[in-house]
Amino acid sequence: MKIYNTLSKKIENFVPKDKNNVKMYTCGPTVYDYAHIGNLRTYIFEDVFEKTLIYLGYKVNRVMNITDVGHLTSDADTGEDKMEKGAIRENKSVLEIAEKYTESFFEDLKKLNIKKPNIVSKASDNIDQYIKIIEKLIVDDYAYISNGNIYFDISKASNYYQLSNQKDLMVGARDDVEEDKNKRNPFDFVLWFTSSKFDNHSLKWDSPWGEGYPGWHIECSGICLKHFGEYVDVHCGAVDNVFPHHSNEIAQSEAYLGHQWCNYWVHGEFLTDKSGKMSKSKGEFLTLNLLISKGFNPLAYRYFCLGSHYRKQLEFTYESLETAQKAYLKLLQKVKNLSEVGNVDREAFDLYKDKFKSALRDDLNTSNALTVLYEVLNEKKLSDKTKKSLILDFDQVLSLNLNQNNDLEINSEIKELIELRETYKNNKQYDKADKIRETLLLKNIVIKDTKDGPIIENKE
Repeated sequence: MKIYNTLSKKIENFVPKDKNNVKMYTCGPTVYDYAHIGNLRTYIFEDVFEKTLIYLGYKVNRVMNITDVGHLTSDADTGEDKMEKGAIRENKSVLEIAEKYTESFFEDLKKLNIKKPNIVSKASDNIDQYIKIIEKLIVDDYAYISNGNIYFDISKASNYYQLSNQKDLMVGARDDVEEDKNKRNPFDFVLWFTSSKFDNHSLKWDSPWGEGYPGWHIECSGICLKHFGEYVDVHCGAVDNVFPHHSNEIAQSEAYLGHQWCNYWVHGEFLTDKSGKMSKSKGEFLTLNLLISKGFNPLAYRYFCLGSHYRKQLEFTYESLETAQKAYLKLLQKVKNLSEVGNVDREAFDLYKDKFKSALRDDLNTSNALTVLYEVLNEKKLSDKTKKSLILDFDQVLSLNLNQNNDLEINSEIKELIELRETYKNNKQYDKADKIRETLLLKNIVIKDTKDGPIIENKE
């Protein structure tokens, strides 16, 4: 396996510390709102990475955090508290907001066939771990107390800018950096708040420094160290995590441990629209459920993401997603039409499986992996049985539900589409209703409208 390492700025051979056992940490969501499809692109790439490692014979233990406290909107100890912001917006408690959007997040993952990590840990469940780390950082003179807050002193961290290459940053160079007079250095970061502009913060805990709450960056380090010990093989996230979040994680974790902590840092690029990076704060808030409401299959979005390399920015338009959905639904139909009769050509099977593996080994080149899949489909010398066996083998990584059953299955996704079509019909939005009918038809599902409601049948 070769993967691009943000730390070294080059593609490297991936070698876990413990032979074939991989410790993988992926940054989870801040659960103050629905995930937008840009967020979900990152989780798709991480899912493909994990499944590729498993496909290649590694054993993967993956840990992910859920941030339900301490994440500020600027990611730099300034701005609004995201969880408090969500609670105020919906007139609910922070914990109610966290529960609602955590559940929604995992529903999205399920619709996208994203494997749930082995361990999911809420930030608010690990306060003792953060305190333990911070106490040692203070004793070892990496952290200091100022006006009740605990700050990490970045001047004590060697190679602080190695991950980001942002050595020339100054206060004011980023719009979200406000001057904090409690800090010795403008880019020191908070480990623990006891004194902040959020005097009425909902979630606070007792600590040796007074009642308060953790900074965002200490949470991922604490959870990762708790579950993996002194070493983690690979840490993933989106490119906007590189600085300051992941840079801060490295600084505090390696100061605490006294040695290098993580060998591989892997980051996925942004999903963009015509105005730039997609976010919750501008334009139409694009969620997975919004795409579904417009008649798109969630796995068409996964297919759309797989068609591009994870390290390239991907521009989203409804037209491009429409094109991806048509290609995906045609793919489903072609695979479904393959006969189960005959034998598998083992030599050809191994040849194409090696080609598929080679594409994935090459820095997760999912676009080339899909090309191999289509080569298999279009190769006239291969039997249908060999083709189908290969494609279903590939789908262990692609996770596009290519093993469509010939029997009629009204799963939750199809049921949702059928119900949505009825809503559109009742609202006289017939164009949208017809679009869903066409989507279902490509899945071999026919809807016949009657005075007693729709009848659902298999296409003959």
